[in-house]
Amino acid sequence: LSRQEVHHILENLKKYNAPLVKDVVPDVISEANLQKILCRLLKEGIPIRDMETILETVSNYAGSVHDPELLTEYVRQALRRTITRKWSEGGQIRVITLDSEVEKAIVNSISKNEHGTYLALDPQTTQKIITRLTDCIKKVRDVITTPIILTSPVVRLYFSKLLQQFYPKAVVLSFNELENNVQIQAVANVTLE
Repeated sequence: LSRQEVHHILENLKKYNAPLVKDVVPDVISEANLQKILCRLLKEGIPIRDMETILETVSNYAGSVHDPELLTEYVRQALRRTITRKWSEGGQIRVITLDSEVEKAIVNSISKNEHGTYLALDPQTTQKIITRLTDCIKKVRDVITTPIILTSPVVRLYFSKLLQQFYPKAVVLSFNELENNVQIQAVANVTLE
């Protein structure tokens, strides 16, 4: 998604909601940072048709959250209807969950520096999690075609980045990105055991 395409999207949105675009771009967020958010959404398979929701969410959080990655997480939560519709079937979504010990290991390995936050999980734990996830994916291949891993909101971003190296096609969602009326069916659970 090029800068020119983002500009074109905003120009189209101005035709029916000029005040929103005027209030948000560039005063709240630059086109460059909006482009980063939109690219992150598209990279993870999230449609960006609902630009009004995206801009409203950015407007609500950009004052206190300056990191485009974290802003993207808020936008994802606001797009829960789109996300639920995309990955659920018949009001149900089949997922692989992470055990609380796995989530705790990830949360405890989140580090921060002047460039932002990142996952500093030790290689042994990383290997163990990936091996357990691989086992789970093999077991449920007949039940789910695209592996969907459901995590807590704080873990989603970091686990998604981790999986990009091993399972780039896996979908990582958080509980906050699904509508309340969807039935969640856990078909496997990744543990450290």
